[in-house]
Amino acid sequence: MNNDKIILLVEDNPDDEALTLRALKKNNIANEVVVAHDGEEALDYLFATGAYQGRDTGVMPTVILLDLKLPRVDGLEVLRRLRSDERTKLLPVVILTSSDEEQDMIKSYNLGANSYVRKPVQFTRFSEAVRQLGLYWLLLNEPPPVSKGK
Repeated sequence: MNNDKIILLVEDNPDDEALTLRALKKNNIANEVVVAHDGEEALDYLFATGAYQGRDTGVMPTVILLDLKLPRVDGLEVLRRLRSDERTKLLPVVILTSSDEEQDMIKSYNLGANSYVRKPVQFTRFSEAVRQLGLYWLLLNEPPPVSKGK
């Protein structure tokens, strides 16, 4: 896999974080994974604020795996802010959530999510879902051209 492609995982549940990282590793997806444990931390990373002040915003994740039920700033608000900013509006966002509420899915797509995946409970299924997400977003998907104008 192309190792200069970063995955941003936004996940507050330590078990789900560990499962996701294990599934990526098990499937030889060796890309750097930046983990944000709540929506505010994710926004700080993406916009180089807070603890990430001074981070090079020219380097953005190839894909964001975003949980919806997050402390401080929820996933839908993170998505809303991403889509309203020129620097991040085209970043691929995959909602990776245990929510089975239809409203969450509708709101996610209305706010510009690229994909919506329910976390399978069983590890082997979860691992396979993560493998396919990794293969698709890191290898197959053609990202939009990076705009040089800031």
